[in-house]
Amino acid sequence: MATMGARETVAVVDYGMGNLRSVAQAVRQAALACESVEVVVTSSPQAVRDAHRVVLPGQGAMPDCMAELERSGLREAVLHAAATKPLLGVCVGMQMLLDHSEEGDTPGLGLIPGRVVRFRLEGQRQPDGSRYKVPQMGWNRVWRRLKPADGQQSETHPLWAGIADGSYFYFVHSYYALPAQAAHTAGVTDYGVRFASAVARDNLFATQFHPEKSAAQGLALYRNFLLWKP
Repeated sequence: MATMGARETVAVVDYGMGNLRSVAQAVRQAALACESVEVVVTSSPQAVRDAHRVVLPGQGAMPDCMAELERSGLREAVLHAAATKPLLGVCVGMQMLLDHSEEGDTPGLGLIPGRVVRFRLEGQRQPDGSRYKVPQMGWNRVWRRLKPADGQQSETHPLWAGIADGSYFYFVHSYYALPAQAAHTAGVTDYGVRFASAVARDNLFATQFHPEKSAAQGLALYRNFLLWKP
């Protein structure tokens, strides 16, 4: 993998289901702080394979996202990227990394053990007395989870560098991830239930929220991804 001192390509995967324009703009804005970084939006499997870093966005229904990833011929390129380089999943791009979603009874990519389930908040009320709405739509806080460190003092994930614990990020979703292993939960959020709003494993990091819609803290996360050396 090239270092940030050499020219790097960051591929935003275009399989027809992501908020590509806003994601690419945010990553390009974050890249201004990094030297020699080129951000490309691509539907080419070879370009994804050749990139140094990959962003997998996702928007809409999980069955449609998985079907389009297969139809586009990008599934194998994404799996190759997940095995060899830093990969950042966003929204449904995070859910796709898990084993299975109950939305349409859909298999995922199986890169992080766990499943995706729907909010079941009927009859529950928020602290202000209003009913919880599904989808969750709007700003909510994300609390970092500590990363185990083999008996040493635990530490937070490098992608949280410079981001205050409990910062607000922007969410739009009806389903959320349930990682099978607690060590893969990198951030949690409360919305009627405490759920994993960020997951991580090795060279993979993914968020249920949209960093590109989350102002300065979202740009900071994208910037951290560009500098991350897992």
